[in-house]
Amino acid sequence: MTSEINAPYYAKERPEMVPFLPAAPTRVLEVGCSEGRFRANLPKSIEYRGVELSPAVARVAATVLDAVLIGTYGEVAAELPAHYFDLVICNDVIEHMPDHDAFLEDIKQKMAPGAHLVGSVPNVRYLPHLKQLLVRKEWRYADWGVLDRTHLRFFTRQSWERTLREHGFVIEAIAGINGVDLGPTWSRRVANRAAIAVLGVDTRFQQHGFRARVGP
Repeated sequence: MTSEINAPYYAKERPEMVPFLPAAPTRVLEVGCSEGRFRANLPKSIEYRGVELSPAVARVAATVLDAVLIGTYGEVAAELPAHYFDLVICNDVIEHMPDHDAFLEDIKQKMAPGAHLVGSVPNVRYLPHLKQLLVRKEWRYADWGVLDRTHLRFFTRQSWERTLREHGFVIEAIAGINGVDLGPTWSRRVANRAAIAVLGVDTRFQQHGFRARVGP
């Protein structure tokens, strides 16, 4: 997938992630930076580097970021300084990694003491997905969303919290983002609210945003 094929996939500022940002970061790394649009949510004075898989998209990001490495995180990690960044951003990228556990261990080596990891992961308990799975007995991959065909990992809020803690992160904030449209009609809204009440509030959200600090 390239920016020419699906520009909106890469050209998002993600304002819903702003509440998860820590105060006054100075040295930022964004893994999966796309076209660098998230940069607009932080002060221009800070150092902001990125990692991006697509060369075409990375060239766009390089016009707004201080530096962009092209490749997967694993391919370029050796080029990043150790114990340096006070904020690492991973917006909808960890689920694309073949070994997210290895990434969480390695990224800590690039983070300064007390640094923050901020990002979002898709919620496999998202209500439309549960309906497809439980009612229609279907698991159908798509070009985007929870069942994006490029996703290699799937998380619930509980499993993601556990994963962060297992890797020594202290969770400071976690919350659902991008809630489901309850429907255009009164009956559809009532049915969806009833389903959410039974299955859990977390099922209303397509993703979970989070902020976690390198412990202790």
